[in-house]
Amino acid sequence: MKEKYEVSGVFYFGGVEIHNFQYNYLTNETVPLKPLEKHLVDLIQNKGRELDEAKLLLAGRHLQRVRFYMRLQSFGYELYLKPIKLYNQEDGTTKRKANCDVDTAFHLMKEKDNFERVIVLSGDGDFLPVLKYLQENNKKVLMLGRGERSAKAIKQFAGSNFRDFEYLKNRLKME
Repeated sequence: MKEKYEVSGVFYFGGVEIHNFQYNYLTNETVPLKPLEKHLVDLIQNKGRELDEAKLLLAGRHLQRVRFYMRLQSFGYELYLKPIKLYNQEDGTTKRKANCDVDTAFHLMKEKDNFERVIVLSGDGDFLPVLKYLQENNKKVLMLGRGERSAKAIKQFAGSNFRDFEYLKNRLKME
């Protein structure tokens, strides 16, 4: 991957469902995938009968996602995964969040002397101060986001360096 695209690194920051897997964010930078995969396989095989159908189905989906992440690793991605947390909303629904923005911003700042350009796949306006700083320090910043869900300030900041996923998706379908 790195050679093909002539990049020094490809990083992915995201969340992963861990189903009571023992993980300590203070001592680990990322959720370890091999042990998590084993945990989920054991859960499905050994405790699957105790789970209702919906929970068993979710565990299977989460195992597939873990295997997808393992595939990304095999392609050369450096993964920074955090456990997904559940938040109860006022309307009674549950929101799932991994809160990876701070980790992403921290990593961008920590590694700023090791790259000349960066492609950020997000439209979150919280990244604006970091992105402005990088650009002010002669880093080329390209943004990929979902147009309608991307912050107006991010689109204005990036200008012609903003790419809309939906537009790209439609273009790829035409070709």
